[in-house]
Amino acid sequence: MSQKGHRRPRLSKKLLASIAALALGGGGVAFIAGNASAGQDSGRTGQVTATIDCPDVGDKLTAVPDQARQEVDENLAQLDVQVADAYRKLSSGTAREDALLGGLEKQRGQTIGRVSEAIGRVSGRPEGLDSLSSCAMKEASSQEDVPAPDAVAAAGKDATGEVARKTGPAKSDFVAINKVKPNVRIPAAQRGASKGSFSSECGRNENGHFNPDNVIVAPGVSNGAHHMHDYVGNKTTSAFSTNNSLAASGTTCTNGDQSTYYWPVLRLRDGKAERDAQAPGGGQDANVGTILRPKQVTTTFKGSAVGQVTAMPRFLRVITGDAKSLTNGTANANASWSCTGFEDRQLKDKYPICPKGSDVVRTFNFQSCWDGRNTDSANHRTHMAFADGNGRCPKGFKAVPQLVQRIVYGVSPGARIAVDSFPEQLHKPVTDHGDFINVMSNGLMAKAVGCINGGRTCR
Repeated sequence: MSQKGHRRPRLSKKLLASIAALALGGGGVAFIAGNASAGQDSGRTGQVTATIDCPDVGDKLTAVPDQARQEVDENLAQLDVQVADAYRKLSSGTAREDALLGGLEKQRGQTIGRVSEAIGRVSGRPEGLDSLSSCAMKEASSQEDVPAPDAVAAAGKDATGEVARKTGPAKSDFVAINKVKPNVRIPAAQRGASKGSFSSECGRNENGHFNPDNVIVAPGVSNGAHHMHDYVGNKTTSAFSTNNSLAASGTTCTNGDQSTYYWPVLRLRDGKAERDAQAPGGGQDANVGTILRPKQVTTTFKGSAVGQVTAMPRFLRVITGDAKSLTNGTANANASWSCTGFEDRQLKDKYPICPKGSDVVRTFNFQSCWDGRNTDSANHRTHMAFADGNGRCPKGFKAVPQLVQRIVYGVSPGARIAVDSFPEQLHKPVTDHGDFINVMSNGLMAKAVGCINGGRTCR
């Protein structure tokens, strides 16, 4: 959602020519200062930068045979590594003229070829993937006057430090919540609606379970997310988890729910060196600053406005939002940012500036319609769907309990915050996302469904 007064920066002809030269592989420094407006809410100048925009190969895959899935996932993760490495060179000004987009296209072409070969050995070779190797430059606003992290300042201005210091978010990525009009619409409950709820109390990650893995998208790949994740629930979740290991794990949830709930950490951009300042997923991937522990995490399953819900299958995997929304576009974006006392106003592409006494709130409203067959899909999306504005599932899908996750942070008014992201996504709020694997026992899921369909509030 775009807020009035947040205009896209107008670029000079000289600046556009510079970015065009970069797009043609001309090399040079990606961070180009300009007197671009940062929006009426700040009234201050900002900077414009170029980031790398590559087609999302994983999102285009509609079918991956089980026999090829591991090889495909490993190669998709390698595509992310290639983009992150190219962006690091670009943003630090160390990219050679012939090693920017041209070199990246060659790398991606080879990796995409291996994806096609892996699938082709088991079933028909997918069509159209070969056309996804080339990337382009994308204009975006970036942060200015960001304090250098302590560890970077001590070590000097290396390439990693420069990327971490300069990459977003921009002043135009923030808006005062009291300037936003109420915009939340809740479908009216119809006769037969399932009005109950079931909650799992899983804490606030007091046990310090962090890693930059993503077992759903990049199983078996260390640092597959290139950003740090916060976890509650299942105590052992990592890139190397299996259904069996998840089922054997302990949990932080008080009701025995072994499900895994995870999301990118939120950081205070305060210039301080966090413990991951020199680590993958942290400073090495341009994610810097103090990791904020939530004041509260609420994990609630809700019903359908039009009827009863059915049980989720064990090990159902669900992703909501898109970690690459800056370059992919907002079709799958599902971030919701707000402030306590103002939660009838939800932001998709802005961080909220909350008034004194009000806390920052992230809300993930997960998809609640299941295809009735699959616990996952090739692009990790098509087996799930959102209900429409009236609460009805698409044809062929059935309503399951809807996971609604609410995460609250104490943030001083005006403090600069940033959600962890892939380096080239510039910490934009629209890239926020949540991940969930249902590991409830069949008995606990039956209890949840009974409570929801029976109109009861249960824990």
